[in-house]
Amino acid sequence: MEKSALQIARYGYSPKLPEILRGNIDGIVAEKGKATRAKADEDDLKKLFPNTYGLPEVTFKKGKNADVGRKVNIGVILSGGQAPGGHNVICGLYDAMKKANSQNTLYGFLGGPSGILEDRYVVLDDKIIDEYRNTGGFDMIQSGRTKLETEQQFAVCTEVCHRHDIGAVVIIGGDDSNTNAAVLAEYFKAKGEDICVVGCPKTIDGDLKNESIEASFGFDTACKTYSELIGNIERDANSARKYWHFIRLMGRSASHIALECAIQCQPNVCIIGEEIEAENRSVDDITRYIADVIAKRASEGNNFGVCLVPEGLIEFIPSIKVLISEINDLIASNEAEFNALATTASKIAYIESMLTSSSKKVFNSLPESIEAQLLLDRDPHGNVQVSLIETEKLLVETVKKRLAQMKKAGKYNGKFGTQTHFFGYEGRCAFPSNFDADYCYSLGFNAFMLLSAGFSGYLSSITNLSKSADKWEAGGIPITMMMNMEQRHGEKKPVIKKAYVELDGKPFRYFVSKREEWAKETCFTYPGAIQYFGPSEVCDGTTRTLQLEHES
Repeated sequence: MEKSALQIARYGYSPKLPEILRGNIDGIVAEKGKATRAKADEDDLKKLFPNTYGLPEVTFKKGKNADVGRKVNIGVILSGGQAPGGHNVICGLYDAMKKANSQNTLYGFLGGPSGILEDRYVVLDDKIIDEYRNTGGFDMIQSGRTKLETEQQFAVCTEVCHRHDIGAVVIIGGDDSNTNAAVLAEYFKAKGEDICVVGCPKTIDGDLKNESIEASFGFDTACKTYSELIGNIERDANSARKYWHFIRLMGRSASHIALECAIQCQPNVCIIGEEIEAENRSVDDITRYIADVIAKRASEGNNFGVCLVPEGLIEFIPSIKVLISEINDLIASNEAEFNALATTASKIAYIESMLTSSSKKVFNSLPESIEAQLLLDRDPHGNVQVSLIETEKLLVETVKKRLAQMKKAGKYNGKFGTQTHFFGYEGRCAFPSNFDADYCYSLGFNAFMLLSAGFSGYLSSITNLSKSADKWEAGGIPITMMMNMEQRHGEKKPVIKKAYVELDGKPFRYFVSKREEWAKETCFTYPGAIQYFGPSEVCDGTTRTLQLEHES
């Protein structure tokens, strides 16, 4: 198969490790810190995780480690949606285990968690690994969305591990996947199985983070990829000067991507879902804000601009959030009858007839296309799939109506031409930035150090990420300390708590300090493509979000 010049060049890139993980692998030892505790639902979590709750934090330091060279077979699983850098997690894991003992074997389970359940795997070797170093995607072993959550599934996992003499499993995934990792680790402990489970924090959405997980991998690359596209559109808008571009950005449950891209590109408008919810704003409130910005720019002859919208915005709008909750419950409790309806119109009428009066009013205020999208197939948790809801087109329609009203009242005299965009898949499998290539390789290498020391139910943690890679710190945190209890399918379940945009955090406060200027003036910035070669300040820098969070 022919390779591109960049692909060949990236094969030769040597990812940077934290200082502690460099050198002889038998010169690294684990040091236990203080016991941990969850921030909420502690009693429930103690009952559910009697063997793995309250474990200590772990850091690595220099010292003699005679046990690291013992032979161990490891299974690795990619779980959930793709994120740039996943291949490097596997490469870091592979290099560390081979460095420790050349007889160690890495089993790559194919197609996500279903791979271990069906015992579908490939034994990863130098030839395979070297074909995927520093490249995007998950195609080395593919991913999948099967959940590991039942006793029967755990029993199958145990049997497969025994069959291949696997002593550790590494799960590379987001909040749900690593919740499954924690439950599997607890099962192994409860059954007396000597099989460790370690997770690695993945999601481009950026909502898997806390004090010990400063960033989830893939976020840096995805935001830089989207920012390049936004910058290109901004340049086009400033050249043609005749369109308002409404751009919806991936990020189902949090607005981290939208905020980061706004800070990088300085658009005229960026809506942050968490702020909308906190201030109890409606679609009409958002519409008025955007229309006012458009009118002010038009008054100075600028009938163009860029508006960023987070994918999950619609669920942050309180009135629509209530509406969606009602629809979810109605569809779940009347599933057979609802699915038997043949047309979209009949489904809309059926749901409308059962809504409360307040939600019916909100439902009827939406364009028919959005009404239909709210009734599409639910995700595995029974929730609406926000990626299928074209919120950017909804806002174009409501803003258009608002501007027509303003024109009649003599408050607007501009032209409103529009283009809409959704940036999602474009960022999930990009060539990882140098930051993500380094970070992911470090996460995988570090995961081996954790499991080789016998730690299970932990998440690989690399911190101090705003500094150069040699100053990064390596360790691990118990997954249970990140958990709380949430309602899923009518019952409370343990899940890793999502991290939302903090409205009192430095990144959001910086954005607020600038957005009035960006709204009025054309302050566009053009980040350009990700740079892999050149000065470190151009090639290795992390996100503006992370830089702002760690500013003194």
